Amino acid sequence: MNAEEVEMPDAPLFDSRDLRRVLASFVTGVTVVTTVDGAGQFHGVTANSFSSVSLDPPLVLWSQAVKSGSHPAFFEAERFAVNILAEDQIELSRRFAKSSHAKFAGIEVDLGAGGVPLLRDCSARLQCRVVSRVPGGDHTIYVGEVVAIDQAERKPLVFGNGRYLLADPHDLADSTLSSDRRQVQLSAMRLGRRAIERLVRRFDETMALAVWGAHGPTITHWEPASAPVSEALPVGLILPVTSTATGLAFAAYLPPEAIAETALPGQDLARAESDWHERLAEVRRQGLARQGLETFYRSETVINALSAPVLDADGRAVLALTAVGEAGRFRAELDGAFARALRDAAKDLSHRLGYEAERSAEAARRLDLVVGA
Repeated sequence: MNAEEVEMPDAPLFDSRDLRRVLASFVTGVTVVTTVDGAGQFHGVTANSFSSVSLDPPLVLWSQAVKSGSHPAFFEAERFAVNILAEDQIELSRRFAKSSHAKFAGIEVDLGAGGVPLLRDCSARLQCRVVSRVPGGDHTIYVGEVVAIDQAERKPLVFGNGRYLLADPHDLADSTLSSDRRQVQLSAMRLGRRAIERLVRRFDETMALAVWGAHGPTITHWEPASAPVSEALPVGLILPVTSTATGLAFAAYLPPEAIAETALPGQDLARAESDWHERLAEVRRQGLARQGLETFYRSETVINALSAPVLDADGRAVLALTAVGEAGRFRAELDGAFARALRDAAKDLSHRLGYEAERSAEAARRLDLVVGA
């Protein structure tokens, strides 16, 4: 491994806000740490500073700001509990993150060792005995010995970059994909849905996921922008092949007989536009299909659309990532920042499904020969 030496400045070149943003990129779970004071009053605070220290002996740590209103109670307590929140306990996280004397109002709790309150329905809970309190700048670091644990089959709540997240298996955790085409399509749909979610968060454009169904291009999922192109975003909508960006994206990477079998009533693919083959070749060159100034489903809204094909290991289109927007706002340019991101997303998904980039030229050449015959 090659490594370059990075010169470290003597004085920091950042402020606390910069550091906070950087630290926020480290994704963590979410906990509520609880304790009880000498008067029997419960205290709790939301914390993602929790970490394991040792298995033998069983030690964990967490840190608390010394300016926190409950710091005196935690500093004097001999016990605390770490309640690892489940994914549906966002409101509980928010409640204990605020300064209030009524955090436990209306909440049913279990009592642990020493009378420390334990929150219910958590992903896991650890009861701890304080073994040390260490000054850490503007925080106090508490190290606790774990004396009891319990766990539920509930997914944990996740937090990162200033927002709550969901914990799911990584798309690349298992690099082997089934050769069964139905399984490949299911994998593609799962990956594609996450891909368009990321694109919508980044560019705020309405996007659809389409598969090649029994009757042609079929919308299986919508991801609306903050201002959707329409209130009606129908799932199961079957699209024409020759007059939509989604249809073109599929047609460019499917054999003609597959397209002919799914032609909609009234479609004569043999007598399609005279530049049909050139249009498909252009889709393969660009990695994108564009269709402008079409009317959106059952509306008078004129839209532009941009669609990227996702290919399987055989170079056949199994999925299309399609963006739609009002023509006056969404120009659907083939060389813009959104187009590049859409193209990259489709290429990444194709790679995950086993498509090898070096096959691209040969696959395109074969298709050109077939459709031009």
